[in-house]
Amino acid sequence: MIDQQMPLRGGAPPLPVRPRTGRFLVLAVVFICAACGLVYELELVALASYLIGDSVTQASVVLSVMVFAMGIGSLLAKRLRTRAAVGFGLLEAALALVGGSSALVLYASFAWLGESRYALVGFSLAIGVLIGAEIPLLMTLIQRFDRQDAGGAVADLFAADYVGALVGGLAFPFLLLPMTGQLTGTLVTGAVNAAAGLALVLWVFRRDLNPRTRWLLVVVNGAVIALLATASVLVDDFERAARRAVYGDEVRVAVQTDVQEIVLTGPGRGSLDLYLDGRLRVSSRDEHRFHEALVHPAMKGAHRRVLILGGGDGLAAREVLRYPDVTSVVVVELDPAVTRLARTDPALSGLNGHAYEDPRLTTVAGDAFTWLRAAHDRYDVVISDLPDPGITASTKLYAAEFYGLVAGVLEPDGRLVVHAGPPSSRPTTFWTVEASVRAGGLATRPYRVDGRLTGFAAGPDRATDGGDAPRDWGFVLGARKAVGRLGMDPGAPALRTLGERELLAGWRAVERVRQPGALPSTLVHPRYWEEP
Repeated sequence: MIDQQMPLRGGAPPLPVRPRTGRFLVLAVVFICAACGLVYELELVALASYLIGDSVTQASVVLSVMVFAMGIGSLLAKRLRTRAAVGFGLLEAALALVGGSSALVLYASFAWLGESRYALVGFSLAIGVLIGAEIPLLMTLIQRFDRQDAGGAVADLFAADYVGALVGGLAFPFLLLPMTGQLTGTLVTGAVNAAAGLALVLWVFRRDLNPRTRWLLVVVNGAVIALLATASVLVDDFERAARRAVYGDEVRVAVQTDVQEIVLTGPGRGSLDLYLDGRLRVSSRDEHRFHEALVHPAMKGAHRRVLILGGGDGLAAREVLRYPDVTSVVVVELDPAVTRLARTDPALSGLNGHAYEDPRLTTVAGDAFTWLRAAHDRYDVVISDLPDPGITASTKLYAAEFYGLVAGVLEPDGRLVVHAGPPSSRPTTFWTVEASVRAGGLATRPYRVDGRLTGFAAGPDRATDGGDAPRDWGFVLGARKAVGRLGMDPGAPALRTLGERELLAGWRAVERVRQPGALPSTLVHPRYWEEP
């Protein structure tokens, strides 16, 4: 029955189902479409964070563009309300195709073009327009079943929409990603989206269709489902080709764990590269300079008990275990697959000097922040070999609260060393880390080492010798007492303690980016770091 408050132009034929059944079916499809729409949204955010980095920025871009586009889609849907059933069927086919293929196209643009930002904005805009056009059409369709007022129909539609979004939001991380992976999960979601829209129109609103439009819907939606199904069958071949384009032809290990994607490239020790979530973590070309500079200054003093936070590749442990008077080394690594690879892969275990075979070393699988909260033992040296501070997901591991926990497990004369990012190309990040270490209650001495040959990004060209690649590493040495002169063994990379002018520049940089209303900076005068 047609709602008298919203008559359809030209009238409408009687429906083949009872009003209650029809309303239930429409709301069920609203539920499914909402779940699929949120999966598309989360997939864009997750993949953009993986490919581009900085998840806060990527989430902001995707969400803002999609919400804006949904408003445009709602306005454009006005033209389709006179033929709402046909319009909805075609709309779902378009949404299934665009949303279902978005992950593949984003990954392909990153792998072969080296740039995915424009594709990200384009997909966010297109998916937002199509999602925004759904509700006006569904509003028109649901009012075909009774004389319910517009407010009641809107309440029912949004209730089904919100519950569907909840299910989609939970299904993405807990069901689709673990069971199917990101690319296949998005393709399956698109196929479900197209099938649900087609089934509703062909069953409940079939009398609105003439033979030509019926066949049009069947052919278009069938083609979309077939295309997505074919892509899901070929997705493994696509991933292998994309990995070769990103990482080169020498991919030896590629695995997606519960924590991250791990890729190991290179046939041997001379050209070994380890990537975590697409970011270069270790390169055998220059890793010795990084790990020697990270470990040895902190080992000047008592170092019988050493704690390594991160460093599952075993390379920091290799440097620590060079000291014969070290009695205990504990490595706290979030992803046990990294430590397993470092122990079992011949090339990586050779690079780390078979550190995991040393009886003095113990591994713990867990989050460093959580582990420190429950830790009771004390250590002479704590080495923070964690992901780069520019990665948003690692922010808590560079916060003052984290360094406060570290200070709680240090011996009175203990020392902490932190990798703080490249001071030459990212000074604000570097000095913010230094300020956070002091806010955690430790005296600091920042220093840097040159000779860096590799950058952050994946890919044989983008990962090495790029024009924008940083040329140094920055570190912060912290202790409960004032930190004295830095030292290194003969032949080790030359360290450079940052001078008064650089310290003042760092102080000003941190003050400029300090959040309004935050506590005053705890940076102290550079004279604090003068050599004794």
